[in-house]
This record gives sequence, C-alpha cells and structure tokens, in this order.
Amino acid sequence: MNPILPGAPWLIAHRSMLGINRPHKVTLNEQDYVLWQNDRGEIFALNNVCPHMQAPLSDGWICQERGTITCPFHALEFDGEGRLYREGKQQTQPIAQPLKLIVKRDCVWSYGDCESRVAIPEIVEQIASEYDFVGIAGEKTIQGDFLSTWLINSDFNHQNGTHRELFQIVQNQMTEFDQDGFWYKVKQESTRADNSLRELLLNPVLLTIPKVLKSTVEYFFPSVLVLYAETGAGPFAQVVVQYPQQHNQTKIYELIFAKLKPTWVKPLLRQSMLKAIDVIVEQDTTAIETRYPRQPGKVKLPGEEVMMYAEKLYHEW
Repeated sequence: MNPILPGAPWLIAHRSMLGINRPHKVTLNEQDYVLWQNDRGEIFALNNVCPHMQAPLSDGWICQERGTITCPFHALEFDGEGRLYREGKQQTQPIAQPLKLIVKRDCVWSYGDCESRVAIPEIVEQIASEYDFVGIAGEKTIQGDFLSTWLINSDFNHQNGTHRELFQIVQNQMTEFDQDGFWYKVKQESTRADNSLRELLLNPVLLTIPKVLKSTVEYFFPSVLVLYAETGAGPFAQVVVQYPQQHNQTKIYELIFAKLKPTWVKPLLRQSMLKAIDVIVEQDTTAIETRYPRQPGKVKLPGEEVMMYAEKLYHEW
C-alpha cells in the first residue's frame, strides 16, 4: 500500500518496551521490522525479512558477544547496519535493509522510508524531564483505520457513553479550542456522578479524581497527543501514541507520567492508573471495531469541530 501520511514521524517504541538483547517486532505501513537494544543502550532496526530464505528475524536471538541479530532458520548473523557476519568475518556491504531511527531520550522515532515532512515533537522529552515515568498501558493493535483511531481521541462527547462504567461522566464541556497547523489544544471540564463505597474500592483511581475534573488535551498531529490533569494525588500526563500498521490496522499505546504524592500511595495508584488506561483503550477499541461503515451524520453534538479539524489535517496532508 501507499504509506499513510508519508513524512510523518512515528513513535514506534519506548525504550522500556525493548528490554536488553531481545528482538522486538514492529509493523509500520505494512512493513515488518525488528528492533533490539544492546546492553550499552544502543538501538538498531532492520527489515524483519532475512535476505537468505525470508525467515522472520524477530523470531531469532541476539548474539551478545557481537551485538548481532541471529536468524532462527540458519543462525546467520546481521549487525545493526544489515551486514552479514559469517565464519568469523564481517562483510562490508549490508544485505539486510536497516531502518533509520531517531532516538530521543527513551523514545524511538522513525519516518519509515519517507522523507521528513514535519519535525519530531519535543513534548515527550519535555514531559519526561518534568514528571516521573509511571509505565506503559493500553498497548494494542486496533482493527481500524488510522483516522478512525485518531478521531476517537478528538471526540469530546464519547466519555459519558463509551466510558460511562469506568468514570461515570455525566457531563463534559469543552471550554477552549486553539489550533495552529498540525498542533491543536482543547480544554475541558468533566463532571462525575456520585460514587458508592463499593465503586471506590473497586476502582481506587476514582479517589484521586475531583467531582469536576479539569483537563487539557494537546495534539501533535499525527504522532501523539497528551492529556494533562490535576488529581488529588498530583498532576499526571497521559501520552497517547499511535501509528499505522496496515491499511485497517492501527497500533496504539500510552506512556503514563505523573507527580504522585505522598510517596506511600505511588504503588497503589500506579497499578490503578495503568489498569484504568487498559480499560479505556479496550473500550475505545470496541467502539471502533464494532461500528458500521461511516455515513454522513444526521446529528451534530457540541465540540465536534475538534474532530472536523483533525479530519481536515488528515485529508489535506
């Protein structure tokens, strides 16, 4: 297929997803790649297809002595530039195709095989320097096209439907909408229903959310969006990452950062926050994967201009 949004920077992995000396498969615009990180923190990526008999290199292993990835069929080794190591000799020319990476702090970006059209946003590095990293949540492949997956995160009316059981939002109001090219920002106020003791015990994260939650969502189309909010346990930043795997298949995961206080509450809230994000992504996934083909809407809700702006960016790319 033709690349979706060619020239966009894609955040294809966070360092914590790679482990050490372990192959990690990534699919971007219908092309499979294998990534790995050595014990010095260097990260490499190759086309996942072995040039010998087309085995998936991600099913192989890493030779720690040479830092090479080893094919699972015939134990052929390739370095990070795609050069074959065989019979004690390193060839000078690559035969496996490397993928160019841009590593910024713990984030692994790539433009795929396309020329850059927009710069990599600096926001994730900025957040990482100001907040504590809580973890990764909501990692999933959604059986839906890229635009539909992006739009559900620009829809400020689905919380009290799609996520009603999790947060019991009864009203959501957009108070501000700014835009400038591929960047746009929304401020919102979400009002929760009163919670029973049982609901609070089953979902401790509700204890930290005020009756009216004020939040800001900042978009860096088409790579990431960030939700900022202040809770009783401190501020947090939820970085939503997505990139196209196939024409109707989109990868999503979320990097969660926070400034939790007091210290003793961190382990409890950490697990509760990550679990809540998993549920949110699962609910969004169900909404995307179960709906019927899109038709012109016969109802217009407040705040839909945010989705309209995102669609405009996508179609004018």
